[in-house]
Amino acid sequence: MQNVIAINPAARQSIAAAQSTSDETLLRGIADGNRNAMHILYSRHNVRVYRFILRIVRDSTMAEDLVSQVFLDVWRTARQFEGRSQVSTWLLSIARFKALTALRQRRFEDIDQDDVREIADEADTPEVSLERASTSEILRACVAKLSPAHREIINLVYYHEKSVEEVGAIIGVPQSTVKTRMFYARRQLADLLRGAGVNSLAA
Repeated sequence: MQNVIAINPAARQSIAAAQSTSDETLLRGIADGNRNAMHILYSRHNVRVYRFILRIVRDSTMAEDLVSQVFLDVWRTARQFEGRSQVSTWLLSIARFKALTALRQRRFEDIDQDDVREIADEADTPEVSLERASTSEILRACVAKLSPAHREIINLVYYHEKSVEEVGAIIGVPQSTVKTRMFYARRQLADLLRGAGVNSLAA
């Protein structure tokens, strides 16, 4: 992923000065061919986009390839951003389209999630890390049992902290549909978690 945008050392000073620049301003710069702006946007969002794609395709190599494709699309189509949503929402919309297209091309819609692993917080003690990993494993297993539509809602709302409006924009459905799916997804997931000995989504 790190080879998507190359920068020269002379550009680093201006990049550092631009770290506080808004995503919208960066996109305007990208539309004008500013590679520094592209590098900053990539650095700011590539991990989130990667994790989002990984939860859909469940293949790290494919996810890395798709992240590159997402940001190459951003470089080519930055002028098409109309500001109707947050830049992060726009990025996840592109990422979702890429991921679903890749799955269709490989002719499968669901893959076992065993290879997906969360990275433990380095500040945790070994005991806390073990407990966190165990709880995360239970949560992943329960989420994997949801339907694709409900799993997608949980992914966007809980892992990416998107609002109902933003989720609707990303997956292309009305807000009422998002709310309905979220209600049933939460209820089903809560039942699955209780059955696994976890009492709340927050765990």
